[in-house]
Amino acid sequence: MLTDQQITTIADDLAAAERDRGTIERLTARHPEMTVEDAYAVQNEWRRRGIAAGRRPVGRKIGLTSKVMQEATGITEPDYGAIFADMVHETGAVIEHAQFSNVRVEVELAFVLGRDLTGPHTTVTEVLDATDYVIPALEILSSRVEMAGRTIVDTISDNAAMGAMVLGGRPVRPDAVDLRWVSALLRRNEAIEDTGVAAAVLDHPARGVAWLADKLAQHGDGLSAGETILAGSFTRPMWVHAGDTVHCDYRDLGAVTCRFE
Repeated sequence: MLTDQQITTIADDLAAAERDRGTIERLTARHPEMTVEDAYAVQNEWRRRGIAAGRRPVGRKIGLTSKVMQEATGITEPDYGAIFADMVHETGAVIEHAQFSNVRVEVELAFVLGRDLTGPHTTVTEVLDATDYVIPALEILSSRVEMAGRTIVDTISDNAAMGAMVLGGRPVRPDAVDLRWVSALLRRNEAIEDTGVAAAVLDHPARGVAWLADKLAQHGDGLSAGETILAGSFTRPMWVHAGDTVHCDYRDLGAVTCRFE
């Protein structure tokens, strides 16, 4: 386990990277002994500082939920990060590309909770019952830790690479559609880049939310009514650059679009 001073120093380094819009050396290269618990301690310190500075927490993101991404990274468990209000955009937004590092986009569904979920042993049915509505979303990934060789420990420390999210399309009640079969066509500058089906997220996107409720329960925490939970991507991360327009068509659930400048 890292010391409190080491955790503080890492949080300082990540804050500087975010401020300067750069990257830092892989944390596991500097601290080979660093554990997942250490990584969440760093993330919690980053979140605590954000709240102290006046940022308003509005939800959580879940990552590494699809089999493709888990096999690509050699990781068998999802991870999670925090979402602040200033990270949330509406469809059609023009977003400054330079505020992020190693910028990529993923296709997701966001669950907006109508009541608390506290775990443990949360079921998909309980998630659906607790959900007010589900809405299409794009996650913008930003990696403040160098990409080469990074592990889940590096990613978790970096707030699970959360940069921002874009919400749009048509909100639906969770019982209005079979969420497993929600599909999407992802385009960059009018050229189709990827497609996906939401069942790629742990066989049901609500299962990611259940996992998160149980994970937080281990630390005496939970999910609260009103929070927005990004349930995990069902496409590969797509690199984007300044000048790119991203458009994701969810068919019956509408579309989400944004442009990077």
